[in-house]
Amino acid sequence: METTKTIINYTHRQAGHCESGATSNLFKFYGLDISEPMAFGIGNGLYFSYIPFLKIMFAPMISFRNLPNTVFKRATQYLGIEATVIKKIKDPKEAMAMLDRNLEQGIPTGMQVGVFQLTFFPPEYRQHYNMHNLVAFGKEGNLYHISDTVMEFPQVLTYDDLLRVRYAGGAFAPQGKMYWINNLKPGIDIKPAIIKGIKKTVYEMIGIPFPLIGVKGLKWMARDLKKWPKKHGNEKASFYLGQILRMAEDFGTGGAGFRYIYGAFLKEAGELFGNHTELLEAADIMGKTANKWREFTYIGARNCKNRSKPEEDYGMLSDMLMGIAQNEEIVYRKLEKIKF
Repeated sequence: METTKTIINYTHRQAGHCESGATSNLFKFYGLDISEPMAFGIGNGLYFSYIPFLKIMFAPMISFRNLPNTVFKRATQYLGIEATVIKKIKDPKEAMAMLDRNLEQGIPTGMQVGVFQLTFFPPEYRQHYNMHNLVAFGKEGNLYHISDTVMEFPQVLTYDDLLRVRYAGGAFAPQGKMYWINNLKPGIDIKPAIIKGIKKTVYEMIGIPFPLIGVKGLKWMARDLKKWPKKHGNEKASFYLGQILRMAEDFGTGGAGFRYIYGAFLKEAGELFGNHTELLEAADIMGKTANKWREFTYIGARNCKNRSKPEEDYGMLSDMLMGIAQNEEIVYRKLEKIKF
């Protein structure tokens, strides 16, 4: 029996963040040369929320990224690219059949998956995290050819393994979500999309009145952090601090990593707008803020492992986090005032 084979001429590239990397690679496949930071910035990848009354993995819910698929959906929307996003497919077999039909038509297709059972991930990377993204670009018999921007080279997954990760259970379950580009016209002017992306991120980080979102949420978490040892005891306080560190460094690239990517976006945008002074200044501040995040997570990790100096307590960490929030606010206030 002859094995059916469909391999799309799709170029795999590594990236810092799964969804913005997948989005950038999909754009490039259709001839639009947009970098990962540019896809991330236009698509509003930068975000922050702190929901202490909602527990994820037994600790307060913290997110440094926007909801899954926001980057692809908003980037295509702002750029005027015709795309399809299917948020939920009830029947797993139908979801796989839809993917097969796309591949037969030469359409590389993005998907949201859980990483815990992702067979090509090293064991130490496997976590109960359901907001990972990858792109399928071919099928050979029972094997799917996969571009996962975390990995250096393309990977393969069996039908059963891909179905399993597409329908992983738990928080933010992917439920078969898939997305792809239908039509991308040549000669797209990306400047209007950059402006829309910046304005939306500024609104989400300083404009939303809800006090647990954006910079307000960062400041709230900084104030709570100082109270945790007395309120919860040292063991639980350390566990909660560890959750901040995991979210800042590990999950979905990590919050500190997102700040570097956004700084690169602002720098690229500044150069595109004729070395725009305010954009380049904002990029520089964001890069320095990302360094502060790294310093915070380093000292926080020392604290969790009982290796910290006496002064490196929760009060110091709280002050550091408050300073980071204030630095980020400077960036967004500067962007808010720009007249493009």
